[in-house]
Amino acid sequence: MKDTLIDYFISLVEIDSESKNEKTVALKIAEDLKLLGAYVTFDNANEKTGGNIGNLFGYFKGSINKKPILFCAHMDTVIPGNGIKPQIKDDRIITDGTTILGADDKSGIAEILWAIKEIKESNEEHAPIEILFTISEEIGLLGAKLVDLSNINSGFGYALDSHEIGRAVTGAPSQNSMQFTIHGKESHAGAAPEFGVSAIQIAADAISKMKLGRIDEETTCNIGIIKGGAATNIIPKEVVLKAEVRSHNADKLQKVTDDIKQILIDTAAKYKLGDFQASVESIIQKEYPAFVLENDDPSILLAKKATENIGLQFESGISGGGSDANIFNYKGLKMAVVGSGMQNVHTVNEYINIIDLENGAKWVKEVIREYSKE
Repeated sequence: MKDTLIDYFISLVEIDSESKNEKTVALKIAEDLKLLGAYVTFDNANEKTGGNIGNLFGYFKGSINKKPILFCAHMDTVIPGNGIKPQIKDDRIITDGTTILGADDKSGIAEILWAIKEIKESNEEHAPIEILFTISEEIGLLGAKLVDLSNINSGFGYALDSHEIGRAVTGAPSQNSMQFTIHGKESHAGAAPEFGVSAIQIAADAISKMKLGRIDEETTCNIGIIKGGAATNIIPKEVVLKAEVRSHNADKLQKVTDDIKQILIDTAAKYKLGDFQASVESIIQKEYPAFVLENDDPSILLAKKATENIGLQFESGISGGGSDANIFNYKGLKMAVVGSGMQNVHTVNEYINIIDLENGAKWVKEVIREYSKE
């Protein structure tokens, strides 16, 4: 491992690890865990995700007789995440403007390992610690969905996969992904437009009737991808819409999903030409379930205590995004999402303040210390 936390974080983000290509960074992290004294294993989740390595598990035997405490982060990044060239400017680590930085989620990984490194170097007694670094989080929480929790003995854990240090996410929404294929009828746009039925026109007509964006304080809806058409001189016969609905309320999630689907069906039904009838095919998939933790849950009280111990203000609240924690809470393992300092994630303007990187490692170390008290 490097001499400083900053150098260690930079060494991680310089390794390409877009989703399904986590092997190189995973093997480095595994070696670092072993150097710190961890027992390390990988599962075979990649055989189902199509990636090149599985989820990474680490275990540190403790000197205090308690159940382990779990720390989680994900090893993959979004695109463009290859060839990252991190720079230090004005007390923050940034990109060169051509790629993301990868603080999502390598800041979490760096902070977890650095905290354990300092605990080990100071010979402090501590409870057992479990580590879980997942694959393919950014493309549907795929690694987490395939984790066998019988390999995990912790009673609760923390996913370092959010923004502000000292803030705990105690709830996150469910998400439905939707794909709609609209079938029209092609024809020459100049010679015979009256013999075509435009799938793009049907899509536009339907979208104009939808309520998108923030539906209410619990629910959002977005159409993010529209694909269709072959040339300007052809009436398009097919358009594919990809959308999502998120809600903290299961009934609202279902209602908005059903409303979007029905608007498309009803709109397509209006488009007929002779024997031809426009139609819509639908694929609805539940990506992950919602979760909520009470503010008096032991994991939240521990997070609060650790935050205050390092001189920061603690906050808690719900989030509009999903993470591995959604899957683990659904499977019965309580997990809060906590901040690691990442900012402007999923953009080429991503950065992390050096003070936040350092405080993130301090927070992990303080959680271990507090949890390890007899």
